[in-house]
Amino acid sequence: MKANIEEALKGIGIINAKEIYRNLTPAELTEHAIVRGEGTLSTTGALVVKTGKYTGRSADDKFIVDSKGVHKLISWGKVNRPIDQATADAIYDKAVAYLQNKDVYVFDGFAGADKKYRKKFRIVNELASQNLFIHQLLIRPSKKDLTNFEPDFTIIAVPGLKCIPEIDGTRSEAAIIVDYEKKRVIIAGSQYAGEIKKSVFSVMNFVLPLEGVFPMHCSANIGKDGDSAVFFGLSGTGKTTLSADPNRKLIGDDEHGWSADSVFNFEGGCYAKCINLSAENEPEIYNAIKFGSLVENVVMDPKTREFDFDDDSLAVNSRVGYPIDYIPNAELKGVAATPKTVIFLTADAYGVLPPISKLNKNQAAYYFLSGFTSKLAGTEIGVKEPVPTFSTCFGAPFLPLDPAVYAKMLIKKLEESGAHVYLVNTGWNGTGSRIKLKFTRAMVTAALTGAIEKVKCVKDPVFGVEIPTEIEGVPSEILIPENTWADKKKFKAQQKMLAKSFVENFKKYKSASKAIAGAGPKL
Repeated sequence: MKANIEEALKGIGIINAKEIYRNLTPAELTEHAIVRGEGTLSTTGALVVKTGKYTGRSADDKFIVDSKGVHKLISWGKVNRPIDQATADAIYDKAVAYLQNKDVYVFDGFAGADKKYRKKFRIVNELASQNLFIHQLLIRPSKKDLTNFEPDFTIIAVPGLKCIPEIDGTRSEAAIIVDYEKKRVIIAGSQYAGEIKKSVFSVMNFVLPLEGVFPMHCSANIGKDGDSAVFFGLSGTGKTTLSADPNRKLIGDDEHGWSADSVFNFEGGCYAKCINLSAENEPEIYNAIKFGSLVENVVMDPKTREFDFDDDSLAVNSRVGYPIDYIPNAELKGVAATPKTVIFLTADAYGVLPPISKLNKNQAAYYFLSGFTSKLAGTEIGVKEPVPTFSTCFGAPFLPLDPAVYAKMLIKKLEESGAHVYLVNTGWNGTGSRIKLKFTRAMVTAALTGAIEKVKCVKDPVFGVEIPTEIEGVPSEILIPENTWADKKKFKAQQKMLAKSFVENFKKYKSASKAIAGAGPKL
């Protein structure tokens, strides 16, 4: 096997590696990382590392190679920045040369729990700790799988290689370069492990639509009767919390595909936020921080090795990566039947969106393309009023194709499956308080069981969505947003302001059909 992997690496330009370690166990990788000084152990046994300058994704440093074979397919712009082939090749050559006379860690594994659409990935790492991360995050192969393993895509991560913008044509010392035609990714200058995970996702978002599979940035779970549901939502909207249901099994927490006959997890692990983590509020994540997990940028007492999850001095975006079998209520196969329920989560700080509403297929595409949530006044320096935030398809940074491609796929999947779509506001209403989690859970349960389809609804005059007038376990007065406002004029003003933000944002989707464009708010 060693000879085979040596030849394979030579074939992609990595020669004279000091030592090649392929698919080591988590225990071995943890040992290597500690010996090499990459991290330390916590009291729970988790490996703890600091990623330095980059503690999150560096979106402005991501590029896509503008090659002839993909030029017409990519939706170029601020998210998908082009880099020419010659510049990308020069950086690739520097990366493979950089690995000469260094230990190289290789993980060969899969993305896609449904074997019909599974893709093979080879991850080449400079660091043992990063190799541990991706070993736990992707789908791990059997010994038989590793025989004659030929990757569909190769990712090379070399955080120690710092780019020189004046020479390399990059924006900074970091660069994430995706070459869809040559089927390779280079990650230089950044130790943040999420760059590797999201590079896999970006690849899947490119290749799967060509096979008729709808890639989704969402969580998913499955009920006792085999009914699956998917939850879309930006950070802070409750995607992880609401999909972690004690009465349903977790399929995955972040990235999935929707095929003709299945919904399936891309990954074999989870990557969860650690800031303000507690055993009381998120016991599954808290208890998953143990031997075999990789913890990034969490403050730890150097003597006791105990975590301080409330200390954000290293990073607000502190994280832990662990295999999904560390979650007790997980569906380890990672595959279920096509979804019966689709939920879009938003946290509306304006206090005007209904806590739950029903969407038709064109409205579903409209709100999917919009990908709305909002920042609350006071949450960031300079934010004095609610700020609308839009992220295309709830995952703009990872979508290489025209957004309309994904919206059309959503509509097609809804038509084929007959799934119901709901917009759930986990934010605020006219009382100035955030909608209670127990009420939101009751509303989501009503959607999952189908009970919501049996109650009377009224149409929102501005946003056009259907609002249920009663749901078991939820005070009826909070279901209609206007009823929670004492000042009706202020409600109308806020409603108009938010509606206008939607309309202005949607103007950029010029390829969207008239039916979809017309499904938004009416000013």
